[in-house]
Amino acid sequence: MSTVYDYSVYTPKGEEVKLSAFKGKVLVIVNTATGCGFTPQYEQLEGMYEKYHDKGLEIIDIPCNQFGGQAPGSDDEIHEFCALHFNTAYDQFKKSDVNGEKELPLYTFLKAQKGFEGFGEHKLTPILEDMLGKADPDYAKKPDIKWNFTKFIVDRSGNVVKRFEPTADMKAVEDFVASLL
Repeated sequence: MSTVYDYSVYTPKGEEVKLSAFKGKVLVIVNTATGCGFTPQYEQLEGMYEKYHDKGLEIIDIPCNQFGGQAPGSDDEIHEFCALHFNTAYDQFKKSDVNGEKELPLYTFLKAQKGFEGFGEHKLTPILEDMLGKADPDYAKKPDIKWNFTKFIVDRSGNVVKRFEPTADMKAVEDFVASLL
């Protein structure tokens, strides 16, 4: 059986980064966008990173433009936006697809490990459910990423242990991450 360590991500310059380089770390792997209603989550992600990086947390930020075209910039423009508005210190990787024919193999693996379990209670839940339901009445039965800022949590052994939808309370995400450190 494979682990997250069998996969790679790529820098904006196209250099391969094997996730095995993060063995022994707790990972938050998140697909992000700069023009989304959930974009303020960059602030909470950066806060978690600052608070827990020395204890073994790494954030794997993979910008994605598949949801409403909300990450239209180049990798450099996305990085500049995040650094300017949210002072992000963690690495951002190459903008990539997380669903479909061109999805990163990492995302094929992540979705197989932890499928979609619903959006939970959030003011945007009805909007997302309506929009996704119109596009695909069976969307909830599929493991695909539904929107920007879906977070996968990987423990220190490389196991995908939790999936948080963008509607999840970031305090709950932080508490879960902290429990693994």
